[in-house]
Amino acid sequence: MTVQERLAALRSLMKEKHVDAYLVPTDDFHGSEYVGDYFKCRKYITGFTGSAGTAVITSDMAGLWTDGRYFIQAAQQLEGTTVTLFKMGEPEVPTIHEFLKDKLTEGMCLGFDGRCVSAAETEELKSLLADKNIRFSVEEDLIGEIWKNRPELSCEPVMELEEKWAGKSRADKCAQIREKMAEKGADAFILTSLDDIAWLLNIRGNDIHCCPVVLSYLVMTQDEILLFANEKAFDTAVRNSLEKDGVVLKPYNDIYQYVKTIPESRTVLLSRKNANSRLVSSLPDSVKILDEENLTLLPKAIKNPVEVENERIAHIKDGVAVTKFIYWLKKNVGKTTITELSAADHLFALRKEQENFLDNSFDPIVSYAGHAAICHYSPSSETDIPLEPHGLALCDTGGHYLEGSTDITRTVVLGPVTEKEKKYFTLVLKGHLNLAAAKFRYGCTDLNLDYIAREPLWQLGEDYNHGTGHGVGYLLNVHEGPNRFRWKTAPGQSACVLEEGMITSNEPGYYVENEFGIRHENLIVCKKAEKTAYGQFMCFENLTMVPFDLDGIVPELLSDHEKELLNQYHAEVYTKISPYLNEEEKQWLKEATREI
Repeated sequence: MTVQERLAALRSLMKEKHVDAYLVPTDDFHGSEYVGDYFKCRKYITGFTGSAGTAVITSDMAGLWTDGRYFIQAAQQLEGTTVTLFKMGEPEVPTIHEFLKDKLTEGMCLGFDGRCVSAAETEELKSLLADKNIRFSVEEDLIGEIWKNRPELSCEPVMELEEKWAGKSRADKCAQIREKMAEKGADAFILTSLDDIAWLLNIRGNDIHCCPVVLSYLVMTQDEILLFANEKAFDTAVRNSLEKDGVVLKPYNDIYQYVKTIPESRTVLLSRKNANSRLVSSLPDSVKILDEENLTLLPKAIKNPVEVENERIAHIKDGVAVTKFIYWLKKNVGKTTITELSAADHLFALRKEQENFLDNSFDPIVSYAGHAAICHYSPSSETDIPLEPHGLALCDTGGHYLEGSTDITRTVVLGPVTEKEKKYFTLVLKGHLNLAAAKFRYGCTDLNLDYIAREPLWQLGEDYNHGTGHGVGYLLNVHEGPNRFRWKTAPGQSACVLEEGMITSNEPGYYVENEFGIRHENLIVCKKAEKTAYGQFMCFENLTMVPFDLDGIVPELLSDHEKELLNQYHAEVYTKISPYLNEEEKQWLKEATREI
């Protein structure tokens, strides 16, 4: 079926069920950023494949809302359909809520699958539309009713993450969370975020592409831990290990009936912005809800010393693979056919040579020339193009290792480049170097530091339409909160104090539509610096160990301090990576990390 045919089928069903507007988010039942194939309803109904976006379908229009990372991609993929692109955050573009407030009239009905919309979002919509007496239909999955041959729910095998990798036992983590529950007076803690559950129980799976998580819900009390998941995914050894620590397996979908049985006198702690609305609405009315951030959020984000040391090891392995890749790419481009896809495949093969490598941490972004201007472009058989011996290739990739997860972007000079390309290559690098070298008092947040990376571009009235950085999980989601670098908070977000052990990406960029894209990304870990009369100071340590392409730099645009920062970084890269290279690669790396 075409997009138009799918929309027609959905509208027919909406008319039959008296639904006037239908909301289709990207989410699964757990609020995950990336979702399994079963949950890709928004992709199915609009044709847009990006990882973020929400569709609204009415009788006479279909709209897709997405953010600046996907403006170019969405415009291309929606071309020829009847779906209208709404560029979130742009002047005069209504938010989804504003659109619904304007579009829906007295007594109309708004529908969505209540398992795919958070309780917080549902309550906001009900409050927003209360004066129009809008009805809500949230018990049915209308997309599921028209989606023929829909993929099955994933049920991949579950593995246990040993303490030598996790740094802390499952029992100790659960005891820590129970202490917090007692402090807050909570009888039960309901956890629905898949990365939080995997972190807490020291388990990993593969139920979302590139995200080693397990489809599950968890309920913890002081006496029991119930894990609602597909039992077929757990072998005997993992099941016995969980049971030893008091974790009882229950069928995945039984969570909705279970929460109805929670005694009405109990106090339940959960995060309404994470838990879906159908689950929360299934709780007895008189149950007291403590609506707070998940108790696992900060402990998961603040990596323990074992995790940090493991991540250093992972990044050396990853640095070897990516350095070998850049050497291979620069040596062979123009001499043999290399495309975006074949380059990504070659890098995967190099990572696979590293001990304890498991998989990509996200779909590789290897993009050449104008494709690189699409921030989150990922090559496909339909879009794949050859790399040529001129211009820039942007390579944003990462890997999962038992020692942790990586995420790195290098913009590679393939041959002659324009002065404009070199200018912005250098300006973006200036911001990157200065953010990595920041020293700041404890208590500073992402909002305090983001400006450092953007300043070289802002001086020229230029910018980039994405955050400067995101938190990264330990063998978990490559995007993890609450730490990030942003110059303003998004709806539902708050500023995050940067704590020792938090791992965050540092990735400023610059993009010119149909011409080129530039991004320089390392992962950095927050550390304590000196403590003075003014308090505790903090700093960052680079985890990523891969050279920046000196062929793209205009040295005159770097200050002496910035040159020193780059030279120090490159000296460290050579020291840590060269022992794992052959003689030819080692000589190339020596030149690639030369002082400027």
